[in-house]
Amino acid sequence: MNPLNLHSLDEISQVASPDNNSHINLESSALKIFTDFSVYHPFDLDVGTEAREAIKLMMAAHVRLKFVVDQSGAFLGVVSTDDLNEQEIVKRLAKNDSDLTVADFMKPKGELQALDYQQLSQSSISDVIKVFKAHGTQHCLVVDQSRKEIRGIISSSDITRHLGLSSDLIFSADFIKIYR
Repeated sequence: MNPLNLHSLDEISQVASPDNNSHINLESSALKIFTDFSVYHPFDLDVGTEAREAIKLMMAAHVRLKFVVDQSGAFLGVVSTDDLNEQEIVKRLAKNDSDLTVADFMKPKGELQALDYQQLSQSSISDVIKVFKAHGTQHCLVVDQSRKEIRGIISSSDITRHLGLSSDLIFSADFIKIYR
């Protein structure tokens, strides 16, 4: 066993921060903007979570999409803040007198599509943006086909944050011109 020693902070004046993303551009590897679940725990909700509670949890965590899982942790689908907007909740409550859960709003996994991790590892950020624009999506799951698991996610907000741009620009027809 190695003993640990405590040290004075008198000579310390800086706090570490993540690497500067200024070296990331449209031609950078798509993996630079990929949230890898083998490194970061995904955000998930139990299928029985009440809809209004789910939106509060998502806002508190600053995420716009969460995975919906059953009691055993099996992936069932996804739910986004767009799916859980207050207007939609009120509209559905008017039709149904029971409590609404994320199951009432989620997109089931059978309706979802994903990028392949191996292909993504050979792609650029620009390639990902083209997919987002073509499909009008703000999030894309990434699967590892060899392991039959969801490996991670890419979001338009992560792309724009890494590139230092406004989040609404990614869907602009002139995105690449604006970026350059």
